[in-house]
Amino acid sequence: MSAWEAIILGLVQGFTEFLPVSSSAQLRIVGELIGGADPGALFTAVTQIGTEVAVLLYYRRAIRDICVGWWTSLRGDHGTTWRDRFGAHDADARMAWYIALGSLPIVVLGVLFDEAIETTLRNLWITVATLVVFGVLLDLADRYGRRTRVVEDLTPKRAIGYGLAQALALIPGVSRSGGTITAGLAMGFTRRAAADYSFLLAIPAVLGSGFYQLAKAAGGDPAPGSAGWGATLIATLVAFALGYVVLIGFLKIVSTYSYKPFVYYRYGLAVLVVVLILTGVLEADPAVTTG
Repeated sequence: MSAWEAIILGLVQGFTEFLPVSSSAQLRIVGELIGGADPGALFTAVTQIGTEVAVLLYYRRAIRDICVGWWTSLRGDHGTTWRDRFGAHDADARMAWYIALGSLPIVVLGVLFDEAIETTLRNLWITVATLVVFGVLLDLADRYGRRTRVVEDLTPKRAIGYGLAQALALIPGVSRSGGTITAGLAMGFTRRAAADYSFLLAIPAVLGSGFYQLAKAAGGDPAPGSAGWGATLIATLVAFALGYVVLIGFLKIVSTYSYKPFVYYRYGLAVLVVVLILTGVLEADPAVTTG
């Protein structure tokens, strides 16, 4: 992968990571269009670290409060019963536990289906199906959700619901933000609350996935046709810079407008991918199966 290809893919990752349109699907498609091959799961996971650093920067005060609240409650500052230590009197401490609880499904399923995630599930026909199906679900949730609950209304059951939705994003085309935001809207959360918890919940999952892929690739050479380390680093830095700007804009827009444009985008992208497959421009099966 050349430097300009890495820059393009970094721009794609940075622009789409926080939108409910599936950044992994965009990388899978654009990577093959400009480079002739799927850039691979390693490249996707590592460039997502770049956009996740943007989340850390944007939510830095909230993350600080969550970490402090969790630690002070755990050591017994608000009481010594197990309820006190688990955040009964501190919303920030409860949020820490909800993030941990919501992260369990993607960890378990990510390990169990690791091989399929890097191979079978990157088939573009699967991507087409998930783009359409989860576009429909997002539209229905946004249209009929009550949108009355705020982040403070999270419960363990709702955190698990978010977590299961996030785990589905292991399949390109689902979208991490799209899946979790859809779940949040379906459970009655406001658009902004659904987005805020979605992005906080993604932090351990995205960083864990990226470093897991790095550990797997340590000491090995990239597969033929996949991105090398230099290109991956370039794309990651570009993704961080653009991702921070997009995150700010998205959170402002989502508080006022519906998700309808993103739903239509998903449908349009699905149709385009079908056309490109049928005309031989794209190969449905991934050319690169490991990063």
